[in-house]
Amino acid sequence: MASDSGDDITQFEEHSSTFLVVGGGIAGVTCAETLAIYHPEENITLITESSVIKTIANLEPVARYVYKFDVKEQSLNEKSLCHVSLPPAIVTIVDRLKTIEALDHFVLTENGRRIYYKSICLCTGATPNLVLGNNPRVIGVRDTDSVLTLQEFLKHAKKVTLLGNGGIASELAYELHGIEVHWVVKDNHIASTFVDPGAAHFFQESIHLKRPEGSDADKGKSQSDSIVKRLRYKEIQSKDLCKENNKIRGAALGPDWHRNFTLTGNSLSTADSPIIHYKTHIKEIIEENKQLFITLNNDERIECDFLISATGVEPHHNYSCSIPLSKGSDGGIAVNDMMETNVSDIYAAGDVCTAMWEHGDHWFQMRLWTQARQMGCMAGRSMGAKLTNEVIYQDFCFELFGHVTQLFGYPVVLLGRYNGQGLGTDYELLIRSTAGKEYIKFVLQNGRLRGAILIGNTELAETCENLILNQIDLTPYGDDILNPDIDIEDYFD
Repeated sequence: MASDSGDDITQFEEHSSTFLVVGGGIAGVTCAETLAIYHPEENITLITESSVIKTIANLEPVARYVYKFDVKEQSLNEKSLCHVSLPPAIVTIVDRLKTIEALDHFVLTENGRRIYYKSICLCTGATPNLVLGNNPRVIGVRDTDSVLTLQEFLKHAKKVTLLGNGGIASELAYELHGIEVHWVVKDNHIASTFVDPGAAHFFQESIHLKRPEGSDADKGKSQSDSIVKRLRYKEIQSKDLCKENNKIRGAALGPDWHRNFTLTGNSLSTADSPIIHYKTHIKEIIEENKQLFITLNNDERIECDFLISATGVEPHHNYSCSIPLSKGSDGGIAVNDMMETNVSDIYAAGDVCTAMWEHGDHWFQMRLWTQARQMGCMAGRSMGAKLTNEVIYQDFCFELFGHVTQLFGYPVVLLGRYNGQGLGTDYELLIRSTAGKEYIKFVLQNGRLRGAILIGNTELAETCENLILNQIDLTPYGDDILNPDIDIEDYFD
């Protein structure tokens, strides 16, 4: 593997590569590694804005097509203790894409490099959709640098407002200690991106069960002091990329990112449960004397030290293409089932793209690290197949939506149309819930399983996967399908 810091670029002013991958996140690295597996004899170039990239580790099957894994942050700096070892076919360059000359098959970078390619994959990810992007007291949490900024703010803060209701907002609401948290959510329940009101109630009950009054705030602080957090490596940074107002973007956070950071404020308060403002949004933000005064749409006012904006992301493509790339309605680069764009030999994968093919009955797109890995792998296979004129088919993982994560300290598996997405009102729910232990929900349509949420108890994942894919009629089993005294795995082994 070769790496370049960007300080001496004359030798790289013109570069040629069979495959060019742009982006050091999960999708980009997975795409490059897939190409290296299938075509180790070809030249593969990976362009990344940061010398710290994301790699997959501890890949473990939860079901046949659903995996859980860790995302490791590793450095391209060979002097780093956590130096990443990519396959030798991959050349890494720390730089930023500026222009794609599609007809002549080369790109120009911010540092003046010209890189020729046979095929290119754009894996440039997404950027936080900040509620007020030009205010330094409004923080968007997406990559490691933004979490480090958050840590600095927490050192001197006693009160914070958290805006958003997705995965990162839910994790922050649970992980922030030693600070008064006002959580502003637009829905009538928490974690609405992933779960239904019943699961949200289960989480809130569990938080109270796990956090007796006056215990966890102090414990959290003392434990965090004793835990050795992940090393932060010195990044290789290009001089030209470090100019003012030209900030380097790191790759997105992976699952369980909060385990690697101490998220403790400066408040003496022992109340660790957030104050939740349901069905509200921010109407006005005023900054006075290093404080934010936030007015909600119900005219309630919150005074806080800073605001965390976790309101989703937008596809990031701050580069031009000589032939315009088609976009989806959400702004993502439109791709077909082979991850191809409308421009010949240009592919896209991960958060930057929008899946425009006809989706399977049990799959839909969400901008998650799980799908970033799947799309990156599919793009790599597709690029390699085109080089050798080989015919391939879309990976079977796109037949079933599957995501493994952790929310409020519980393992969570989401399968199929787990919240009835796209099913209208023509479905029924079967739920089994034990406070502090498990929450299991089956979504059935015409007696067949269409989706499932497994919280706490994830052992049914493979059985649920089979039931969704095989569309077995479960009508004869009635409510017994979730009877805790009956092992349904024995029925459908």
